[in-house]
Formats: sequence, structure tokens, C-alpha cells
Amino acid sequence: MLVIKRIRVRYTLTGCPEDKREAAERSHAFHASRCPVARSIEKAIEITTELTFA
Repeated sequence: MLVIKRIRVRYTLTGCPEDKREAAERSHAFHASRCPVARSIEKAIEITTELTFA
């Protein structure tokens, strides 16, 4: 039986102006706490996210 223990989400933001990066990082910092799917599974599955700019 397959059991999912953790999920890693990697976001790559392209074309983001330098003056908007701080806002993007702030949004990334709290987005999982407002995502219904993440909130539903957070007790059973470890979720990590990463944001990079290209």
C-alpha cells in the first residue's frame, strides 16, 4: 500500500520585477495556511514549499 508521508512543492516565479519580490515572498510565507487542501492534510502529511525566482 502506498502511503504519502510528505509533499514538497517548488514554485518558480518568472518575470517578477525586483520591486515585487518581497511581496511574493510574504505571500509564499503564509499561503499554505490559507489553502483548504493543505489545511485538510497537514496533520497527516508534512508539506514543505520553496520559492525561487527565475
